[in-house]
Amino acid sequence: MLKASGLAALGLGFTGCATRTPSLLQPGTNPRIQLASLNASWNRVIRTTVGLRPYRPSGFVVRAEKLDNKTLVHNYGHGGAGHSLAWGTGSLAADLVSEAATQSDRRVAVLGCGVVGLTAARQLQRRGFEVTIYTLSVPPNTTSDKAWAGFTPTSRAVAIGGRTPAWDTQFRQAVEISYRELQLLAGPNYGITWIDDYAMTDEVRVSRSPEARAEAGLLPAHLQMGTELLGPGEHPFPSTYVNRGTRMRIEPSIYLEALVRDVTQFGGRIVIRKFDTLPDLMSLPEPIVVNSTGLGSRTLFGDEELTPVKGQLTFLVPQPELNYILFGVLRTSEGGLMPITVMPRRDGIALGTTGERGVWTLEPDEETRRRTVEAHIALSNIMRSPRPHTVVARSQRLGKVPALETFFDLES
Repeated sequence: MLKASGLAALGLGFTGCATRTPSLLQPGTNPRIQLASLNASWNRVIRTTVGLRPYRPSGFVVRAEKLDNKTLVHNYGHGGAGHSLAWGTGSLAADLVSEAATQSDRRVAVLGCGVVGLTAARQLQRRGFEVTIYTLSVPPNTTSDKAWAGFTPTSRAVAIGGRTPAWDTQFRQAVEISYRELQLLAGPNYGITWIDDYAMTDEVRVSRSPEARAEAGLLPAHLQMGTELLGPGEHPFPSTYVNRGTRMRIEPSIYLEALVRDVTQFGGRIVIRKFDTLPDLMSLPEPIVVNSTGLGSRTLFGDEELTPVKGQLTFLVPQPELNYILFGVLRTSEGGLMPITVMPRRDGIALGTTGERGVWTLEPDEETRRRTVEAHIALSNIMRSPRPHTVVARSQRLGKVPALETFFDLES
């Protein structure tokens, strides 16, 4: 038999207290929320993607330094929060450029064409700079295109061990700016929408985990969106309770192409070029360079703290009627765990999300793919069954799964 295990203690973006006491009536005695069921099967699998997040244990870097006759402004290392924080760190980087620039030369080079480089370019253009992006890859072939991409600004920040008060201040400035910018872009043109998310749990947690408390202390209070606790019979999921919240969803296939369009429409250029050494960088004509190379900063600028965090997603055929995010864990009667992550998008339903630190390969892991698909097939069978809590799982085929943190690093 399957049942759901709790995720309330996991940091999945915002942390908030329940705003409603759950009903304790028997299942079925209250009207249930009517939601479409996931339709998962092997013949609906359309692709698996892998991206390497640029993670730094001490957090992202936004600072300026001199490099011979050039000014170098770093803006990299966002780990699992690139889509969430890029507008904000891009604004901070553009402020540093403004301090260093002269009125006679407004040319700026941006290294990298992922979400961090593109948003930095737009923030510079808004300040009147002439921007050229130098990059080896452009959308849809950047790491940012492989992102889960909900608004989860602390999905990696809570794990930071070397935070400083100055970094915390930078983070709060960045998240405030990004939150506002993304709201203003909401709509079909940029692929940004508000969407309900549900986290299955069998426990009502009174106190939060140390990680959740750290997250709550890092985010400005007005960004800590609350959740509503739904009790038995009030939801269609295979768990006793469900925490329901709301977050912004960012669809990379739409969003990144729109940013490229904006950069070029405002006079920006994109040049395909690879930089192997710092002397290569010095040959650029622009006096100011913004570094948004992500993991490339490890080689180009010697940042040994940077480490990859491999993320893998498997996609199903889109379901237009499926319009909610779902987190959870299905547990077999033998004690096996099957993590659940469902993110519906127009280009497919993203299942699962891994976080393998220190892994450099871009090859999909077939065993992870198999476990992810089988878990969501089991969920699909439960939700579509007349008796949703009593479905037999093929648990002997699923085997053991990695630690839960491996499956819930949610961003690019």
